[in-house]
Amino acid sequence: MQTSIVFRAGHRIRVQVTSSNFPRWDRNLNTGEPEENATTARVARQQVFHDPARPSRIVLPVVPPA
Repeated sequence: MQTSIVFRAGHRIRVQVTSSNFPRWDRNLNTGEPEENATTARVARQQVFHDPARPSRIVLPVVPPA
């Protein structure tokens, strides 16, 4: 599993918002039921707000070269 990525000058990134990445991570049925015996699934809807009242952000730390 990745723990870091180096972005060089000029690189661009894309952000994908998801509530699941099965089978990489366990599924989330979005019901609050215990995962081991959940039987009902509910559709999840993600929203990313980007207006002054509800700003979103991604913080990418800058690590100086050693």
